[in-house]
Amino acid sequence: MRAMRAMRAAGTARGVALAAAAATAVALAVAAWRRARPVREVLFFPSRPCCIEALLAEAAEPGAPARPCPCPLPSGDTALSRLVRRLLSARRSLDLCLFSFSCPQLARAVQLLHRRGVRVRLVTDAQYMGLHGSQVGRLRHAGIQVRHDQHSGYMHHKFAIVDQRMLITGSLNWTTQAIQSNRENVLVVEDAEYVKAFQDEFERIWEEYNPANYRFFPERQ
Repeated sequence: MRAMRAMRAAGTARGVALAAAAATAVALAVAAWRRARPVREVLFFPSRPCCIEALLAEAAEPGAPARPCPCPLPSGDTALSRLVRRLLSARRSLDLCLFSFSCPQLARAVQLLHRRGVRVRLVTDAQYMGLHGSQVGRLRHAGIQVRHDQHSGYMHHKFAIVDQRMLITGSLNWTTQAIQSNRENVLVVEDAEYVKAFQDEFERIWEEYNPANYRFFPERQ
């Protein structure tokens, strides 16, 4: 009788162990599948004001204990915080092609990436880079490579490429006004075909706006 009970107990234990192992395997498989899925995300603005200090601190010192922020803004999941997370995922390169860039929070995220060793390049519009509140001068002063147009038309693109694998594009100008007040959209995708098209456009403009190609004086006839 005791032997039968022992056998049943052993069988039950083995069943529980097998069930636990199966559940763990399923959980790991689901997690791996989620990680392998290409990013497909749409962000809509305006985004309510939010504090991104925790995101910046985690990116600057991964694993460091969180420190409370004294600012009155709430933290949370917003279109802006999601955009910042996508930018901070950069490990090797960040190419920015932006008509207007005056949002201090996004500028801080870009500077953090630069300090972390990520290669950052920025193409922007000559007229708007000099407006009050523009962050372009601050980024250039920090050592980030900046190039701008030299013709009458606007450099009106609004896109970013993270690690040559993720495209961030849409109607959004990177300004506080647009982020907090305007109806705007941003598409975030990992699609090799689309990324390549935008990367090729960036490289073409980057070379066209090379200062070595600037003409400051009209050619003599």
